[in-house]
Amino acid sequence: MILKQPSAKLDSFYPIFDNTDWLKRLLPLGIKLVQLRIKDIPEEQLRQEIRLAKQLCKAADCTLVINDYWQIAIEEQCEFIHIGQEDLDDADMAAIKHAGLKFGISTHDREELDRALAFEPDYIALGPVYPTILKKMKWHQQGVEKLTEWKQVMGDIPLIAIGGMTPERAEGAFHAGADCVAAVTNITLDDNPENKVTEWLNITRGQND
Repeated sequence: MILKQPSAKLDSFYPIFDNTDWLKRLLPLGIKLVQLRIKDIPEEQLRQEIRLAKQLCKAADCTLVINDYWQIAIEEQCEFIHIGQEDLDDADMAAIKHAGLKFGISTHDREELDRALAFEPDYIALGPVYPTILKKMKWHQQGVEKLTEWKQVMGDIPLIAIGGMTPERAEGAFHAGADCVAAVTNITLDDNPENKVTEWLNITRGQND
């Protein structure tokens, strides 16, 4: 029997970007955990982006999480993936664990949380905590109270708050039980993404102590 090793502590700030241009631009500011979430591009281009992201994150001492593409993540010797609920239906979890990949899972309701916990993930994300413009979802905002409920069930597994998160809302999410806060459009749609990332880092840095 192989015992699952405890996960290393995740950084409390978790930005998500859709190409490596963002990584080149913003990793030097001090980001230590990042997700590369790319949709609908040719496989070879995707592999090139993943390879470049690995190089950039290694140079920045940043943990890279690849969204969804678990087969390619294994082939490209990545260390961490994120799996959505729909992708769980097709993911070969045995192959993922055999490859030693760490993985996080999205959740939106209690049934999905129970399903995620059965896989012993390295983190669980709850969303949307607040209304989000990133994509249309059948779930309404969960509210920070759901973070407290999730954390009580999850125990030591890191809990990620995602959906409509801003620096101003981060403190409430942490207070409710989140270990980490993810941000997407709050950064990428800002007029000055560099300043926004610096604001996020200043607010979340104390959570890493």
